[in-house]
Parts: sequence; structure tokens; C-alpha cells
Amino acid sequence: LSPKPPFFVPAEQRMVLVACGPYTTSDSVAYDPLADLVEVICRDRPDVCVLFGPFLDAKHEQVENCQLLGSFAEVFKFCLKMIIEGTRSAGSQLVFVPSLRDVHHDCVYPQPPFLCPDLPKDDKARVHFVPDPCTLEVD
Repeated sequence: LSPKPPFFVPAEQRMVLVACGPYTTSDSVAYDPLADLVEVICRDRPDVCVLFGPFLDAKHEQVENCQLLGSFAEVFKFCLKMIIEGTRSAGSQLVFVPSLRDVHHDCVYPQPPFLCPDLPKDDKARVHFVPDPCTLEVD
């Protein structure tokens, strides 16, 4: 028996987790569902996590009624921090894709990627902000 030609060699498998917001319950912006997602990422250690917005939903009741304790940008930064710091031990590549319903972001299409100038240096290699629409190439 001879080995199969190189084009039949299976590529190394990658685990990709895809999630879509909103990451809050309809009655609270406490991000409890997001905390559950972070636990799943830490447990399963996917190679890539593609996270679609909205991260702070413009249609959320507390957003529409101006009941947040901070600015839209501050709440979004809290959400990012929760994801990035919470998944550090998993080592997963994180890809953030905006939504037209992200209240803190540009409401135009196509959407530019999120800006995060204060991203910790240690996380820059694994955290990626992409536009909507975009094409992702894994490996």
C-alpha cells in the first residue's frame, strides 16, 4: 500500500466557536449569558471564537430608556474586558464582528471594525476586530 497523495492528507482540524449577540437577557445588562459563554470557551478551548454583535444592543429596554449606569462606550469596554480577560487561559483567537444594533458603534453599512486602542499588549496577537462584512481565513 502506498500513502495517499499530499492533496488527500486531511488538514489539521480546528475547533471554531461562533456566537451571536445580544449577550444579555432582555431585562438586564448584567451579561449573565456572556459569563456562561466565557465558561464554555474556557472549558472547550476552541482555536477560534467568532463573536458577532450586538454587544450592547440598541433595542435593549435599558438602553432605550437611558437606564445604564455608564456611557455606551464604557459598557462596551466592560463587555470586551470580560471576554478578553475571561478567555486568556483558553488561548483562543477572538474575532469581534460588529452589528448594526451595537449602540456605541457606527450605524453605517459596511461597518468598520471596533476600535480598541487600550487593548493589553499581551492580547494583541489573539484578539482581532474585523469589519462587517468580512471574509475570515482560518489557517
